[in-house]
Parts: sequence; structure tokens; C-alpha cells
Amino acid sequence: MSKTCIIVGASHAGSQAAISLRQSGWSGAIVLIGAEAVPPYHRPPLSKDFLKGGKEIDEILLRPVSTYESADIDLIPGERVARLDRGDRLIFLKSGATLQYDKLILATGAYPRELPIPGGDIPGVMYLRTAADVLAIKDKVRPGGRAVIIGGGYIGLETAASLRAQDMDVTVLEMEDRILQRVTAPVMSDFYRRIHTEEGVRILESCAATHILGGKTGMTIVTNTEETLDADLLIVGIGVIPDTAIAKQAGLEVGNGIVVNEFCQTSDPDIYAIGDVAWHHNPLYDIDLRLESVPNATDQAKTAAAHICGRGKPYAALPWFWSDQYDLKLQIAGLSSGYDAIVLRGTPDKGRSFAAFYFRGETLIAVDAVNRPQEYMIGKRLIPLALKGKTIDKTALADEDIPLKDLLK
Repeated sequence: MSKTCIIVGASHAGSQAAISLRQSGWSGAIVLIGAEAVPPYHRPPLSKDFLKGGKEIDEILLRPVSTYESADIDLIPGERVARLDRGDRLIFLKSGATLQYDKLILATGAYPRELPIPGGDIPGVMYLRTAADVLAIKDKVRPGGRAVIIGGGYIGLETAASLRAQDMDVTVLEMEDRILQRVTAPVMSDFYRRIHTEEGVRILESCAATHILGGKTGMTIVTNTEETLDADLLIVGIGVIPDTAIAKQAGLEVGNGIVVNEFCQTSDPDIYAIGDVAWHHNPLYDIDLRLESVPNATDQAKTAAAHICGRGKPYAALPWFWSDQYDLKLQIAGLSSGYDAIVLRGTPDKGRSFAAFYFRGETLIAVDAVNRPQEYMIGKRLIPLALKGKTIDKTALADEDIPLKDLLK
């Protein structure tokens, strides 16, 4: 009898898992369930080209709908799962339908962390996670309008850049001592603070919103520094929470995400978890973590699909990320947490191009490259070698007269 694999979550991870299942030889039914009413789409453009109006939803689809049809993938948009019964292998949808699975992949992703202050739930407080969120934000964008963004991480700063491109007056509030504090080093924070200031964004660090007052046409944000900010548009970007509700209800092992092994299997061998929701072990760094990145989502999808089809190999990818702001492309390879030294190639306090190489002792562990594709690509190749014991010459890294490719010899 034909078997069925159900995939819950139709973003990067879920879409890739469906396609990879077919490519890996799965001959049974594939059901891809998405909570949003539109087909799976690229999420990175949401805070960039889609917000700026450069692209419409049809232009950022991961794949044409015809691709799912030709692969005999049953795509069900606009549907959510209410409950999972592992004993009978049943999925209960909120619409009332019931589906049976042989294999199940949870690609439920994450949802925005809500602003926990008085007034944080008034109409007009917006988050940027889905296409529908962005469409609602775009309705309030106008030249000369006042936008306040709470959260100085990558999403907040990308959003700030997109709104400035549309001539909005933008202020970013960051409760930590510096923007990007949770994800990168002071040198990167200083660089992006300079760039955004040059572009006309006002950045307030060590500044947290304490409450929000609603008005007829806008709102007022009151801060812990006793400053008040009037806004026509308020966007909150203070992180996300993994969507583990189904997994918890079903009794799967859950930590800071759904716990999986090297093949993306959960504590139930017939259920897999991939993407932003998966808590997994990275053997290169020998740590457990959850990664919010497109490459991680697609790579884990391929790993899970191959393992379901009996062709799996352990997931052991080097993490990598990117961020586009103004004319800057930041490319990140590796994990910089725990670094104790930074080697710079280029000058971050002027211009718009440099690279930062992160070391723990004598081991290269990560690279941040701004408008430096060669440093990124070679750094991406050097890091796995360094983690396995190769010594990287710090002096050569810093000397722009020495070709980086020489370090690969």
C-alpha cells in the first residue's frame, strides 16, 4: 500500500522537504500543509525588496505552484494543525479534517516574540514575520512618516534601511548597550551604527520602551530614558519563539526547540523536525543549538528527506547567514560566540567594506564579511579546516597585500 508523508509548515524547510522527498525516491503521497494562504515564498525579501515595493508576492515564491503539481505534492495552504495523535498517526486540522501519516515532518518554524509592556497589544503595533505582516506595514508607509522600530537586530536594521529608502523618518530602539549585541562583536555594531546614522536613522541604545499610548492617527512610545516618541508606524522585532506547541502536545522531547538527532529525527523515529524549530547538535562546534537561517532550513530538509528514503547521512553543515542593508551585503560564516580575538581585514571605521575574522585561541571560528565576497568564500572554506586543527596565519589574514587563497595551501 502507498505510504503518506505529511509536512507541517510550508516555508523554506517544508517546501524543500517535499521536493527532496520526491528526488530521494519517495513514491507515496506527500502532503504539505501551510498556515499562510499563499504558496511557500522566500522570507529574506520580506524586510527588503518586498517591503520596499520592488517585488510582489508572485515574484518571491520559492517555486511555481506547477512544480508541486508536477511532483504530485498535495499543497494545502491556509490550514493549521490542531492536534497530533502519535498512537494512531493522525493529524487533526483546525478545519475539522483528519489525515493519517506514515512519516511526519514538523517544519513549524517560529513566531515573533510579543512586546511585554502596557499598550504592547494595541492596534497598530506590528510585527514582521509573514507576507501578510508586510502588506499591513506597507499600508502605513509614506514619505515623511514617522516609524519607530523596537529591536536593533538584523531584522530591525533591515527594516530601518527599507523604510529610509521610502523617505520615512526612522528611529530604532535597542534595550541593550549596542545594536546587534546578541549576535556579533562591538566592531560590527559600531560599523552598522555609523552607516545607519549616515543614512539618517536615529539609533537609541540602552533605551527600552516602557509603555505605548494609542491615538487616533498614531501612537506614542514612552521609554525608560523618559523620552517620548510619536509614531505613525511601530514595528517590533525583538526575536522569535520556536513553534513547539504540536510537539509538546504530542509528548515529543522539546527544549529550546524540538530535539532531533543527526538525521533530524525527533524522539519518535517516524517524526522529524527541521528548520527554525529544530534543536540539534552541530558536530563542527560540538554544541547544541537552534538556527534561524535559510541554509539551515534547506539543508536539514534534504537530510530528513534522504533519511526517510533510506539514503541519509548525518547533518553537519557549517552555519552561514547574510543580511542586506542599503548597499551593504553582510555574509557570515560560522559561529562567533565564545571568540576572544578578532582580526580585521580592511577598515571598519571608514568606507563600506571590511571583514572580521573571529578566533578562539588560535582557532578561526567565524567570519563576518561586508561587501567582501572573497573573504567570505575563503573564510567559509578555512573555518572547517581550522576547527579540525589547521593553523591560520593571523598576520596574513590582516595583510591585504597577501592573497587570501594562499592560506588554503
